[in-house]
Amino acid sequence: MIGRIILLTSILFIYGCAIDRVVADDESLIEPQKSIDEKIGAMLMVGFFGTTAPPDSQICRDIYRYNLGGVILFDANPVNKKEPKNIYNIEQVKRLTSELQNCSRDGKLLIAIDQEGGKVQRLKRKYGFYGKFPKAKDIRGRSNREIYSIYYQMGEELKSVGINYNLAPVVDLAINRKNRVIYKLGRSFGRTPEEVVKYSKIFIDAMRANGVLTALKHFPGHGSSLGDTHKGFVDVTKLWRREELEPYRILNQQGYIDTVMVAHVFHSKLDSKYPATLSRKIVNGLLRKELGYNGVVITDDLQMGAITKRYSLKKTLKLAINAGNDLLLFGNQLSADNMVSVERLVETIKELVYSGEVDIETINMANQRLEKLKNRI
Repeated sequence: MIGRIILLTSILFIYGCAIDRVVADDESLIEPQKSIDEKIGAMLMVGFFGTTAPPDSQICRDIYRYNLGGVILFDANPVNKKEPKNIYNIEQVKRLTSELQNCSRDGKLLIAIDQEGGKVQRLKRKYGFYGKFPKAKDIRGRSNREIYSIYYQMGEELKSVGINYNLAPVVDLAINRKNRVIYKLGRSFGRTPEEVVKYSKIFIDAMRANGVLTALKHFPGHGSSLGDTHKGFVDVTKLWRREELEPYRILNQQGYIDTVMVAHVFHSKLDSKYPATLSRKIVNGLLRKELGYNGVVITDDLQMGAITKRYSLKKTLKLAINAGNDLLLFGNQLSADNMVSVERLVETIKELVYSGEVDIETINMANQRLEKLKNRI
């Protein structure tokens, strides 16, 4: 009896192995693996020119060919100020985002915009949108219910035109009155981490209620700075305070972070060589290991002066990926002379992989984090 059982077990085992081999040999039964081009493409978010995205458009071909991670929309056109870049009315934006999603393979393309309120809102009144969302500074003093209603309306408007990723809220602290890019524009919710966390949570709740992802910015803190990273190098070493990390720590612990945007600020005591966006010590070290954040990290626009004036494209890509960033933002917005194609980005990163300067496993890990994020859309 025991011999028969052993014989039967052996037969079943051999039969099972044979079936496994048949399945393995039949490629139609295996989920296709991403090519290296597609893995790299998944890490890119780009700006493009066009108010439509038909199948034969460059952006549509790029989205499909490279499995592009996302796009970012702008209203202002840096090349021809008389023509819109991506936005000119509600119905047009709705058609554009639908076309963009149709170009993607899974219908989960990240379609991003900067819609904070105040001076920073791309969906303006002149295009038929509401366009009067208050700046963060003016939110304070209102009831939580009123604030939620304001931000719910914002999220609802984004959702209605197919935008699923809002590059907001700003969680920088309003601690430097001379700061031109945060304090003077009223982009911060307050001076203390407690204020910033309180209002950021309401903002994020309202976006999530409409299926819109968010990005906390600008890590590790831009509120203490003096300069503008759009224009050039900004050193916050003497001005930065450790309390600027608190909103990230608290919001991470409470499950409020979809993504984090890293700034181009330089802090010699955090990294004596590189700005935050390109720093392994700051992204993988401070943000991931010390603060325990395991989600998607997106760079600020890598075409800003703080980066382009000091680093070549190849060096920027190498450092940004090795630092631990998952989504590399190239807005093609700040300079008509500094445009970059998706093909060039992919080919440059591929060279870095083949030369051993970037480990493919780093790209695989970024893809895994991005897949988790996209599954929430």
